[in-house]
Amino acid sequence: MARDSQAALVALNRFGFGARGGASGDLINASSDPRGFVKAELARASGVLLEAPGLQSTQQLGQAVFAYQDRVKQAREAAKAAAPPETPAPAEPKPGLRRNLSLNTAATEIAGQMAEAKPADSAAKPETMQPGAAPPTAKPAPQPLNVIQKTFRTEALARLQRATLAECGFTERLVAFWSNHFCISASKGELARIWAGAFEREAIRPHVLGRFADMLKAVEQHPAMLFFLDNQQSLGPDSRAGQNRKRGLNENLAREIMELHTLGVGGGYTQDDVTSLARIITGWTFAGRQGQLGPPGSFVFNSNAHQPGPQMLLGKTYEPAGLAQGEAALADIARHPSTANFIATKFVRHFVADDPPPALVARLRDVFVKTDGDLKALATALVDSDEAWKSPLTKMRSPYDFLVASGRLLARVPEDPGAYLNNLNLLGQPLWSPAGPNGFPDTSAAWAAPEGMKLRLDISAQMGARLGNNIDPLDLLEFAAADAASIETRRTVERAESRQQALALLLMSPEMQRR
Repeated sequence: MARDSQAALVALNRFGFGARGGASGDLINASSDPRGFVKAELARASGVLLEAPGLQSTQQLGQAVFAYQDRVKQAREAAKAAAPPETPAPAEPKPGLRRNLSLNTAATEIAGQMAEAKPADSAAKPETMQPGAAPPTAKPAPQPLNVIQKTFRTEALARLQRATLAECGFTERLVAFWSNHFCISASKGELARIWAGAFEREAIRPHVLGRFADMLKAVEQHPAMLFFLDNQQSLGPDSRAGQNRKRGLNENLAREIMELHTLGVGGGYTQDDVTSLARIITGWTFAGRQGQLGPPGSFVFNSNAHQPGPQMLLGKTYEPAGLAQGEAALADIARHPSTANFIATKFVRHFVADDPPPALVARLRDVFVKTDGDLKALATALVDSDEAWKSPLTKMRSPYDFLVASGRLLARVPEDPGAYLNNLNLLGQPLWSPAGPNGFPDTSAAWAAPEGMKLRLDISAQMGARLGNNIDPLDLLEFAAADAASIETRRTVERAESRQQALALLLMSPEMQRR
């Protein structure tokens, strides 16, 4: 039984979000056939898709945010028109003061632009005090959520509920992995925030058990990614739009495609290749509020912005073919040997160990190549590997994994995403909002810092204080690990001074913090 429980613990913690409490029987079910328990979710491809009331398409959300922005603009103009007339401008200063006045005016204009550029949800972020700043005054009355905030919270709740209710959670872990690999940041602005959940539902989930090349194409053509990496601003220097507007190439998306999405650093590309790919994908954009190129918020190819002519990329010439030129380039990059190695390494690092076993990386790389990037085959090969079951559970759970695992064990299906979102912000992993295009880190060192562990302890103590009276932590330990739990963990929980403290200690145990 001990051997089966240990394998079940690996099945649930390494590949999923841990066992659910209550009457789920997850640990018992996983004990009978641990590998089969994990792979069962791979047989239900439709279960990866996420549909729930209130979730809208990227195109619908684009139209909603454009309409919202128009209403905000109209309200500002109305308020400005109703305001009392401004006082007359002061007399023209002496020539010697003109330079200072110009600087002051410029500073005022810049400050105004910065204020207007703040994300619409900035009021929802935790307050921070700058050194020397005055203390905050009384808080204003809560305002109703605007469409951007409401959409973000609806998307977050749907994702959290799915992760909490999943039997094993392997496919949800795959979704989280690929969403972080092809990340955008909701903090980029209003469009990124309202599109963050739809991006994951539309570009990631349909392909998690499909082909990597199809996911790559869906990601790079999604309006959220195009907006996040500014490709809508990229104009071919020799294109009609480039010549008329005197604005040129933006290489952000091309660089991240090669460095972060496919080939990886040292993957055999040069700066010239980055520039060539940037030229190839000029014209990849999304329709704006006027809908001149298509329905607002939809992906479109703007031929007027596309760089004409053939392009050399990674030693191959791509003839001018409009949109098809870029799609052909992406398809070839998806099959590049460096892409196979880069993806296999990240995959093993995420699920098995910070230092990926080379033999396992090599096997998964071969599977990726032989199956033409079949991601279901990649996931199956991982589960079938001995290394994935024999390597100790030493990786630290990310904040998201930890919070979801805690909710599952406590059998608490979230009805409001607020507590999760606040705790994710506190722990340094705000949902869909990494600091850069490389996503959140995927190593234990990133999440095991003393300050981060102290914050986890605080959150665990809060859960214990709120729920401990009605829960027997020793029963939860049986749900979580049974006899695979260490003697130290069992004794620590048994010797706690109260149920509240015992629950907090259980949530901070290796069985709950490691995967």
